[in-house]
Amino acid sequence: MKKIAICILALLAISCSINDDTQQSYIELLPIESATVPDEFTRGETYDISIVFKRPTECHAYKDILLKEEPDGLFIAVMSTVFTGNFDCPAIDNSIEKTFTFQPGEEDLYVFKFWHGTTNSGEEEYIIIEVPVVD
Repeated sequence: MKKIAICILALLAISCSINDDTQQSYIELLPIESATVPDEFTRGETYDISIVFKRPTECHAYKDILLKEEPDGLFIAVMSTVFTGNFDCPAIDNSIEKTFTFQPGEEDLYVFKFWHGTTNSGEEEYIIIEVPVVD
C-alpha cells in the first residue's frame, strides 16, 4: 500500500508542472459518491466495503480512508493530500473506487455514515447505511 501511495505522489508531482520549490500540502476530505456494503454481516467474518469518490484536481492525491467510531455510527471519509504552490492544478472528473476491510465485533447493528460533503448552508451530509449482524 505504501508503494502505491509513493507512486501516486510521484506521478502527481510530475503532472503538476512545478515551477519552483514552494510546494506545500494539506489534508482535505473528499465526498463519497457511493458505497457498496453487504446487506448483513455474519459475526466473525471479514468483509470488503467499496466506496467511490472523485478526485477534483490533479493536485489532489488519495491519502487514506478515515474510519472513526462516533456515538451514532462509524464515520467514513476519504482523505486527500492537496499540493499547493506555483503550478497549475487542472480540474479533472476522475471517479476512483477504493476498498477497505471490516470485521464486525459484538454489535448487533452497524450504522455506516459515509461523508457525502457539506451543503451550501454548512450542514454535513452523509450516505447512511445500516447493516445488521447475524450469528
